[in-house]
Amino acid sequence: GLLLAAFSASVCSLLAITVDRYLSLYNALTYHSERTLGFTCAMVLLMWLLCLGVGLLPLLGWNRLRDQSSCSILRPVTKDNAAVLAVTFLLLFALMMQLYLQICKIAFRHAQQIAVQHQFIATAQATSTRKGLSTLSLILGTFALCWIPFAIYSLVADSSYPVVYTYSLALPATCNSLINPIIYAFRNPDIQKSLWLACCGCIPSTFSSRPRTSSDV
Repeated sequence: GLLLAAFSASVCSLLAITVDRYLSLYNALTYHSERTLGFTCAMVLLMWLLCLGVGLLPLLGWNRLRDQSSCSILRPVTKDNAAVLAVTFLLLFALMMQLYLQICKIAFRHAQQIAVQHQFIATAQATSTRKGLSTLSLILGTFALCWIPFAIYSLVADSSYPVVYTYSLALPATCNSLINPIIYAFRNPDIQKSLWLACCGCIPSTFSSRPRTSSDV
């Protein structure tokens, strides 16, 4: 149950970040007035309650403790129920990929508009847009590499497979939650500011003078 809750929270957190990032671009004018601190806390609490509910499924009947042969690699969850979880994950991944594509389109359009308004040179615009696209590609690619093998393995394997296979594929999925903050810290200036402030108590002057671009999203 704890494993299911942790995995669900990891995936749902990334999905929530993706949706929030998309809305910040799609509704740029009203985003800050609508996404208040109370609303954000309520959404985080709701997400965790949902993930805890998923974690309780083995206690509510999603188990075959008396018939070990029908268990999946996520013992004691059954093979059918594990397949439902894996398919749900793949659908969520498809949704995230679609949102990221929309984010790339909006960011590229914004970069073009800014370039026209401020008469930036084409190379500066292209560099900014490429950085934004590379950041999104890195996040999505890392997520896919860490999670998709485990999801596919959950579909095709059963309890007769060696347990070491399950652990070797579940470990990268677990580490994805550690990798993502590192990616954000190196690519997002806002997070860099927070880290500088938390660790050193100050923010370098280079951050305060740096204009915000589409690659910061």
